[in-house]
Amino acid sequence: MRQLTLASASFDKHSKQTRRAKFLAEMDQVVPWRELCALIAPFYPKPGNGRPPIGLERMLRLHFLQHWYNLSDPAAEEAVYDSLSLRRFVGIDLGREPVPDETTILNFRHLLEQHNLGKPLFERVNEHLASRGLKVAGGTIVDATIIAAPSSTKNATKARDPEMHRTRKGQQWYFGMKLHIGVDSKTKLIHAMTTTGANVHDAKVVGELLHGKETRVYGDQAYRGQTAVIREHAPNAKDFTNQRYRYRGAVDEVERGKNRTKSGVRAKVEHPIGVIKRVFGFAKVRYRGLAKNTQRLWLTCGLANLFIVRHRLLRT
Repeated sequence: MRQLTLASASFDKHSKQTRRAKFLAEMDQVVPWRELCALIAPFYPKPGNGRPPIGLERMLRLHFLQHWYNLSDPAAEEAVYDSLSLRRFVGIDLGREPVPDETTILNFRHLLEQHNLGKPLFERVNEHLASRGLKVAGGTIVDATIIAAPSSTKNATKARDPEMHRTRKGQQWYFGMKLHIGVDSKTKLIHAMTTTGANVHDAKVVGELLHGKETRVYGDQAYRGQTAVIREHAPNAKDFTNQRYRYRGAVDEVERGKNRTKSGVRAKVEHPIGVIKRVFGFAKVRYRGLAKNTQRLWLTCGLANLFIVRHRLLRT
């Protein structure tokens, strides 16, 4: 370990470990850095005649900070300059080197997008969790959430993003995309994901959210009537999606009670969605088009899985 220079040393008499520092220390231990770097390494620039590339793990750490704190490329550079805890996590000593500039951060993100590494990174995270005993069981909960996009046309093209669409939920209209996820009913880990425009009905992609070995599939009433599709993709699965219990003012109390029991399990899907949208701040798209946002979401789902089980991993 290199000795710190005065630029990275702290001489504060009174200090405490902040929530940010604690979170970064936990994630530093649970992220499988070596495995993820090995996946990216074949595509990462090699030293040549030009400027030597910045270390791969350092750039990956900086990229993860963007996901955890919902930072743009310029904001990520400034945040690392501003925060000692972030610099320590990335491994930067300002006494020896500067923070990678926003163009370098941008180029690393484009590298991951160009080679479609979001899904392989997500799968590698899940393989790591499975090796630690956190395997997908027989129950899957399916759900979808809307991620908003800018509806304004005050831009260079004078148009909205053509890949984003409107949808109505309740009495309110939303514009953006949908994140569809399949979550394990026991561990609450995301094992499948897909994205669509916000106008695509939740049930249209239910087959893409199943791994095939389910014994039960849970979902809200948006997924009712999909028993045949569920059986096609998971032959041994029973349809435990919520069913309609109110018709023309009459309430079927038996069906209502069944729905309440199912919802006790189905509610677990809100945990990973809450991590993505509330903890990581991904409630609104940052990029234009589905492709870039999908790549970001693959990695975000993998990081959400690590976040959800971090305490369990730290105990093992």
